This record gives sequence, C-alpha cells and structure tokens, in this order.
Amino acid sequence: MSSTTAGAQPAGPPGAAQAPEAPALSHRQIMAILSGLLLGMFLGALDQTIVSTAIRTIADDLDGFSLQAWATTAFLITSTISTPLYGKLSDMYGRRPFFIAAIGIFVAGSALCGISTSMYELAVWRAVQGLGAGGLMSLALTIIADVVPARERAKYQAWFMAVFGTSSVLGPVAGGFFSGQESLLGLAGWRWIFWINVPLGALAMVVVVRNLKLPKRTTHHRVDWPGALTLVLCLVPLLIVAEQGREWGWGSGGALVCYALGAVGLVSFVLVERAYGEEALLPLRMFSGRTFVVGSLASFVLGMGMFGAMAVLPQYLQVVKGSSPTVGGLQMLPLVLGIMSASAFAGQFIARTGRYKPLPVVGTALMVVALFLFSRVDADTPVWQTMIAMLIMGWGLGGNMQPVILAVQNAAGPREIGVATSSVTFFRQMGGTLGTAVFLSILFSTLGDNVSSAYRSAAGDPAFTSGLQQAGLDQRGLQDVLARAQDDTSVLSTLPDAVAHPFRVGFTDSTSLIYLVAALVMVAGFVTVLFLPALPLRGGGRAPGATGPAAGAADAPAAPVQAAAGAVHPAQVRDHPGQLTDVPADAPAAGDLAERVRRGVQDAKAAQRAVEELAAEIGRREAALDAAVERLRDLGLDEASIEAALGEDAAAPRGRHAGHPAAAPAAGADRLSARS
Repeated sequence: MSSTTAGAQPAGPPGAAQAPEAPALSHRQIMAILSGLLLGMFLGALDQTIVSTAIRTIADDLDGFSLQAWATTAFLITSTISTPLYGKLSDMYGRRPFFIAAIGIFVAGSALCGISTSMYELAVWRAVQGLGAGGLMSLALTIIADVVPARERAKYQAWFMAVFGTSSVLGPVAGGFFSGQESLLGLAGWRWIFWINVPLGALAMVVVVRNLKLPKRTTHHRVDWPGALTLVLCLVPLLIVAEQGREWGWGSGGALVCYALGAVGLVSFVLVERAYGEEALLPLRMFSGRTFVVGSLASFVLGMGMFGAMAVLPQYLQVVKGSSPTVGGLQMLPLVLGIMSASAFAGQFIARTGRYKPLPVVGTALMVVALFLFSRVDADTPVWQTMIAMLIMGWGLGGNMQPVILAVQNAAGPREIGVATSSVTFFRQMGGTLGTAVFLSILFSTLGDNVSSAYRSAAGDPAFTSGLQQAGLDQRGLQDVLARAQDDTSVLSTLPDAVAHPFRVGFTDSTSLIYLVAALVMVAGFVTVLFLPALPLRGGGRAPGATGPAAGAADAPAAPVQAAAGAVHPAQVRDHPGQLTDVPADAPAAGDLAERVRRGVQDAKAAQRAVEELAAEIGRREAALDAAVERLRDLGLDEASIEAALGEDAAAPRGRHAGHPAAAPAAGADRLSARS
C-alpha cells in the first residue's frame, strides 16, 4: 500500500515551536481516521436539517409554538462562538482530545434534548448541543489537514462535502418520518430525532479513539479567555437580533440595544486581540495575508448565498408543490449528486494539477447561474426543471467550499491551521446566519402583498369563483383562511386547487425575489474569489502514470518558504522583512509571498534563539553535574568509584570547571551541530 506523507510546513509565528512532523500514513490508515471524522461531522450537519424540519411539531407538543425560534437560536449562538475556540485550543494542545470532547458534549446534549419537557428546557439543551457541534466540522477539516498534504487533501475532503450534501437531504426525510410518528416504543416520535445521535455518536467515539493517533503538542500558552468573552459580547446580541429581528422589528428598542452591544463587543475584541498578539484567539496578524482575508470574505458571502437560499428551497417544495418533508427531501437528491460529483472532480483536479483557484471561480459562477434559474421558477414550473437548477447549484457548492478552505490552510503556518480552518468555518456560519435572517425577512415581509396581488388577479377567473363556492367561502372567510395560512401552510391542503393556487403564486413571487437577491450576493462572491492568490500547494502530487496517494512526491512543489526562497532573490528582500520588490511575474501573489518570507526569517531567528538557549541550558546542567561530582570527591570518593557509579564521561570535568569559561555554551552548540 502506498503511503501518504505530509508535506513540509511553513514557518509558524515568531517564537513558536515548530509543529510536530505529520505522520506518514497509508491510504487505509487515512480512511480509517476519515471514517471517524465523517461520523462526527455527520452528527453536526444532520442535526441542523433534521431539527428544522420537525421544530414545529416539537413546539406544538411542548406547548411553546411562539418560543420555537429560541431552540434554534441557542444552538446557533453556542456553535458559532465555540468554533474559533476549538481551533485555537487545538492548535495549542492537540486536536484529538478536543474532537473527542466535542463528540461527547454533542451526544450528551442530544440525549438531554430528548427528555425535554418544555421549550425553555429544550433551548438550554440545544445550547449544550451547540457547544459540541462547534468543534465537529471545523476540527474534522483541521485534522485531515494534519495528516494529508495539501495537494492530496482535496481528494479526501470530497468525502466531507458528500456528508454535507447527504445530510441536507437525509435530514428532512428523517425529520419528517420521526415527527410524523405519534409514538415510537412508547415515546413521542420527535424525541428520537435527538436520541438517534446517541448510537451514532458512540460509534464515532469508538472509531476516533481507536484510529486517530496524532503527534502530541507540548507547547503551552496563555488561553485568550478575554478574547472569548468579548467575542461572546459581540456575537450573542447580533445573532439574537438576526433571529428575532423580524418579529421585534429591525429598528425596535431591543434591536438597537443588540446593535450597540455588538459594536461594543467588536471594539473590545479587537483591542484584546491586539494586546494578546500571537496568543490571541484570532491573531490580527493573520489578516495581513491576502489568502486568509479573501478566503474568509468569500466564505462569508458563500454562507449568505448558500444557507439563505437553501433555507427557502424546502419551503418551496412543501408549500408550492405540496410535497411532504420526506418527499421534499428526496426531491433534493440532484443537489447532493451535484455536490458529490463536483467534489470528486475537484479532488482529482487539485491532486493532478496542483491548482485550486479555478475551482472556486467556476463554482461561484455556477452558483450565480443556479440562483438566477431559481429566480425564474414559478408556481407552475415542473419539479424536474427545478432539479436542473439544484444540480447546477450542487456543482457550484462542490467546487467552491473545500478549495477555499484548502487555500487558507495552505497559506497558514503549522501552528495556525486550526485557527485558520475554524475562522473560515466561523465566517461561513456567520454569513449563513445573516443570509437566513435577511432572506426569511424578505420572504415574510413581501408575502402578504404578493399573495394579495395574486388573489386580486385571480378574482375574475371563473375557476377561482367556482372554487370559492365549492369551499363555502366569501371574501371575508377567504381573508381569515389566508391569514392562518401564513402561519400554518397546511390549511392550503383543505382548499380547492383553484383557490390555493394564487397563494402559491404569491409565495413564488417572494421566493423569486429572494433568489434574485442571493444571485446578486453571489456575484459579489465571484468578484471576491477572483482575488484569491494561487499559491503552490505543499506536499506531493501525482506524477503522470504513477499510482498511490504519494506518487509524484518528488515532482511536487516545494514547501511555501522554499518556494518563496526560489522565487525571490535575497537582494529583493529589503531590510524590513515582508516588503518585496521586483518579484517575477510568475511568482505567487506578492502579499502572501512576502508573508511567507517574513515568517521564514522569523522562524529562523526563533530557531537560532532556541539553539542558543538550549546550549546555555546544557552548559548550566553540565556545570551542576560537575559541582555534584566535586562534592562526591569532597566526601572522599576516588575517581574509580565515581566512574563506576556515574560513568567515565560523567566524572570528567567540563565547561568552566575544566578551565575554559566559555566552553559550556560552546560544548552544547557543538553537540547540537554534531547531531544535525
């Protein structure tokens, strides 16, 4: 079996110890690790879609229909805030314990959700779930970056996209099934939506504990708890107003208070991160790299367009086409097929060519096309035509998400991969939250007018008049039914088709506006990814005709610092590291190239200081040993006895005790030189 070895890593921040060498793993070993990561990621991805389908049934059963949004908001707040914390802490202390902890917390929260007796209680346990979910996706992507070189990584990351797409379809299907059961084994069917996570989580835990073996990290730093607290102060009010603003009013007193608290939290967070420097939760220095800035911004825009638009698609299938949650989930299979096929192609393309930039550019363009096609869908459009737009959307997603994460991971230092990956995930979640809030706000703020307009247009249709008579409704009765339908669309199924059709027309008019706005947002995303630097990927590629994951490693691009050194002559680096001049036209982007050179210089200086400190420490230890040996002589032991007890080398004088004051540091340095 061929083996895959991690490529060389770029330098980390100044003063940081070099990350442990990534282990050389076979394809089978990587797949064993990947199985645990996929199970963990599947838990988090499935939970969001399965709960959203069943939340209305849950709220009715717990007599808390007006409080149902808080169960979603609580999960969203804790998962979003904990994501960067998992990234930073795993960079400092290792991935494995935090990934295992994330699974355990998520499973415990799921079990407790299943025994909730009120919506308030459910919201609390959903918050516990979110604390675990925040680490499931970001750490899974980070761990695979630890064990697989960048050029080979995209092939394995395609599995993550397959899991993401599968959960988006399987979630509504499973949610519809469980919530539709009055009782399973003597308990309400919706409770099994949460309890199904317990065996899945236990299986993921066993696989991860058994197969995930990573080098231990021994570095210890201050934990940026003030940064975490100010991030909470910034995000919690903004997430609350994003979820509740539609009902409160975006300019209400409560919303304005949330805006103010968010602004105070943001300013405080920036000040704290500046004070903590390299030990910050999100080091501000990372924003000086163009890849990180463009990748984060692109992820934010992608999250807005993707999550916002996909939140409306299941509603279109259920409200307009009359599909049940189960059937609606199955009708979204083209989206999954598009994601899986595009992800598989992206992985092979990157492995063979070592290039990643064309994929997000083309992928974002496909998403623009898909969203525009969705905006042309009306109430009478056949489902198969909508499925074509789903397929194109899937292709765009499959070619976009993982290459952007790969680009950011490739540009990050070895001690920053965790925080870089979690930051990209964090910005995508924030974009998704904002997009969902904005697009649902557009839906419900325009739905009433569009429905009224559609019914005015249908008033002269004989079929509509006949339908009203058949339903026994006058205009006032119809208005009452339509008012109820905006809160519970199931009442449409009780109306004749001619009477319900104008409502569907008004609904699609609102969704068309949403998709048009989402398409414009994705145009901004397309422009953003055009500025994504195309840097050489670390690790081995596949040589023509070669087989095995590590084939062609000898022909792979050099590590980032080595590539930078090859592309920039020393004379081109000015006295201040990070400023370059006369960079060749075919060299990587100047901003990231300068950042790599600067990091390389800082890493070399840090290593030089470490050698000097180690040599001095060796000298001090040898001096202490000489003093101890001298005390043994003072106690009357002869040289033969000392040599017998300690060895000949230990009994021999060294350093300043041998009459050479400067010999101690030199001796340590010589030993280090000899080892190297």
